[in-house]
Amino acid sequence: MEDSIKKLADYRRLIEVSRDLASTLDLDTLLYRIVTLAAEIADAAEASILLYDDAARQLNFQVATNMELPNMRGLNVPLKGSIAGWIVTNRKPVRIGDVQDDKRYFDGVEIATSFETQSILGVPLITKNKVIGVLEALNKKGGGFTDADEELLLVLGSQAAVAIENTRLFQQSDLISEFVHELRTPLASLSTATYLLLRPEISSNQHEQIVNNIHSETLRLSALASSFLDLSRLESGRVHFKYEIFSVEKLFSECREIMQSKADEMEIKIELDLQDDLPKLEADPNKMKQVVLNLLSNAIKYNLPEGTVTLRASANDEEMRLTVQDTGYGIPEEAMKHLFKKFFRVHETEDKVAGTGLGLSISKQIVQGHRGSIEAKSKSGEGTSFIIHLPLRAARD
Repeated sequence: MEDSIKKLADYRRLIEVSRDLASTLDLDTLLYRIVTLAAEIADAAEASILLYDDAARQLNFQVATNMELPNMRGLNVPLKGSIAGWIVTNRKPVRIGDVQDDKRYFDGVEIATSFETQSILGVPLITKNKVIGVLEALNKKGGGFTDADEELLLVLGSQAAVAIENTRLFQQSDLISEFVHELRTPLASLSTATYLLLRPEISSNQHEQIVNNIHSETLRLSALASSFLDLSRLESGRVHFKYEIFSVEKLFSECREIMQSKADEMEIKIELDLQDDLPKLEADPNKMKQVVLNLLSNAIKYNLPEGTVTLRASANDEEMRLTVQDTGYGIPEEAMKHLFKKFFRVHETEDKVAGTGLGLSISKQIVQGHRGSIEAKSKSGEGTSFIIHLPLRAARD
């Protein structure tokens, strides 16, 4: 009798949640709600979602109820030689009492996260006859997973798959619409330039200027396409972080070296200001280099001749704080609230400096993917500071 009452309550909860899932259009928020509910209804210690990349034919950890272990998000799980891979390949649920006795068990997760898996209940996430991932409940609290647990997780999995796909399509549609809008300006410039080149009356100097314009607009289109793909992957959860422990001083030095020639053109100094005995940071070094390079590039482009850019780092026991500070034009107060929006460029400087308007959006996505935050402080004519706050270490440490 008690089991029937609980089962009825769980189904009511699933009906309530299905409305909530359908209305959630942020992918990370949606996934976390799904795993939280999966752990709850299956009475499991933890739950996780692995998303399937059909092009690469691999599974990637995307979210878990214990996602404070950041290196889970960057973990690739093979299709062959893993329980999750078997679920994707066979499109069937799996229920295992002791994973150590199962030949399909992939221990890479346990090694990377120090989380010991004992029992597992996994179901495929299928929508429109396409497998998009796996939902897993881990370590049943008392006893083993039951038929009722599997039935409930299958229902949740089918709801979750539809919600995930709808959210991805919404984000993709929104981004593509903005991207197409942004393409119009460079395409119009190229169309005009090629028309003028066909005119017999243009001079050799005009001809050279038009060719240079075509070259610069082509480079802009290429940068726009690359940035668009980066942002699309980040927003759809297809970018996965590879965590390492590394030196921030080395990161800053490498970024300064890359941007030094550009800084020299404007006679801008790049200075490092690091806290004594600065601890090492645990993050994805390549992704953090992308963020710092983007901020450093902006700090140089929007600076004044003979200005200064300072790369600053400090830390306490829990957090690393990275700052990129310039002595440039600054940002008007009314523009600050729009700064991290896609394709936004400050009106006062957009004619002076070329850009895609996507760099800060990409940087924010990367920082938030590390469970950090980024903020900007600025005044017109007094320069700008971008401050990144990052967890210093994974929670397991």
